Amino acid sequence: MNAWAACGAALLAFGMVPVIWGVAAGSLARRLLAQNTGSTVVALTFLLLAQGYGRPSYVDLSLVVGLLGPVGTLVCVRLLADDLADGAPRGSSVVTGTCVIASVSVTVAVCAATAPGRSLVKLLLIGALVAVGNVVAARSLTVGVVAKGDAAR
Repeated sequence: MNAWAACGAALLAFGMVPVIWGVAAGSLARRLLAQNTGSTVVALTFLLLAQGYGRPSYVDLSLVVGLLGPVGTLVCVRLLADDLADGAPRGSSVVTGTCVIASVSVTVAVCAATAPGRSLVKLLLIGALVAVGNVVAARSLTVGVVAKGDAAR
């Protein structure tokens, strides 16, 4: 096991503990935020494991998870808008900020180890997609919940 694989395993192990806690307990909004965070952790883990094992196909898996995770959160927010009217999850900006910092850190580290070319551009796009997707999904969760709650009053 090299350092990349060890970092990927550590990110998965320590990153999924709060995700599992958030999904298992709390309000519906908190569970959706945890699901969104979990997809970010898995996408970043795939990027690290792709570098560690030398498997470019893992980068494609990261792309798929980076796309489908926030989209799934957006669909759930739309479908469960009435149930989410209780309020936005507390600490969502901290969770989102942590995910963005992790996305930037992992992307910069993996890009530093990659030779210039198409694969570097692909990694940069995936890193940006994961970071922006997390922000958009978390923002829609908090803003959508607040807007729905204000409309009900």
